[in-house]
Amino acid sequence: MKDPIVIGRRSVGTGQPTYIVAEISANHRQKFEEAVKLVRAAKDVGADAVKVQTFTPDTITLRSDREDFRVGGGTLWDGRTLYDLYEETHMPWEWQPKLKAVATDLGMDFFSSPFDSTAVEFLEKIGVPAYKVASFEIVDIPLIERIARTGKPLILSTGMATKEEIGEAVDAARGAGADQIALLKCNSGYPAPPEEMNLRTMVDMRETFRLPIGLSDHTLGMEVSEAAVSLGASIIEKHFTLSRSVPGPDSAFSLEPSEFRALVQAIRVVEKSLGTVRYGVSPAERKSLPFRRSLFVVRDVTEGEVFTPDNVRSIRPGTGLHPRELKKILGRKAAKDIARGTPLSTELID
Repeated sequence: MKDPIVIGRRSVGTGQPTYIVAEISANHRQKFEEAVKLVRAAKDVGADAVKVQTFTPDTITLRSDREDFRVGGGTLWDGRTLYDLYEETHMPWEWQPKLKAVATDLGMDFFSSPFDSTAVEFLEKIGVPAYKVASFEIVDIPLIERIARTGKPLILSTGMATKEEIGEAVDAARGAGADQIALLKCNSGYPAPPEEMNLRTMVDMRETFRLPIGLSDHTLGMEVSEAAVSLGASIIEKHFTLSRSVPGPDSAFSLEPSEFRALVQAIRVVEKSLGTVRYGVSPAERKSLPFRRSLFVVRDVTEGEVFTPDNVRSIRPGTGLHPRELKKILGRKAAKDIARGTPLSTELID
């Protein structure tokens, strides 16, 4: 397995701290100052990286009112044309070097999802440390090959993709020179219902493709991301906003700073709890050992009296003989008088 991969100065993979990405997406609301606040807030809440999207309406779709170019089907954006939606949601390219500088100064990685070759060329010029392929673009093999030729780590989001489509994308990336690839389980609903997340697929992806895995989480809460970490996710990506009270294309399924901070803290606790394969007494358990069960005399016994279930029992604390010895002891005799409450030991047995 190619695990871990390296993004910036971070190793990302099994046994490493979860790489937590704050997706700014359209939550900048076309205000540069808002974008800067989002980057700074992402650092404050504990994100390892911020991610943006690099496209223009003209590089991702056509300006058209035809039905094919109009959003429908019960989404948050029904009735809008693709061009109008992407005009609102795109991040001006001239912001991105400045935002990268802010993130770098704060010690965070800054990278993007490019949506065509011109975006890749632009991002190469500003020196992003990695690339993310959005789930809708996983079928764009020429785009994947172009990104792979940069030699940078490549994160593939797999929302809507069949196993065969994921395999095709991975093969294309490898064939074009990518040797650091990670896969994100994703449900491309906005928001995504928790019951449709099927996180066990993430584990199957790791076993099938032998790559680091993670989750691009579009659910409304934090629980699904926490569950993903418990199943082995090395990357968690979550949309990030300063406030859901200000309407925006992505705000409804984005976390606010207090929620994102709570998610980061929960993930770090989950990581600690996973630990390693270990049996036996842990350091914190040593003080509890005396409270295990053991064999005690529970009624006064005279010398020569037979041990029976009435006068010997397995009880707490654990200072007597091991309970496994009970069958051997019953029917034998006391070597001397024994007071009630005495832990049974070999020298008390005739």
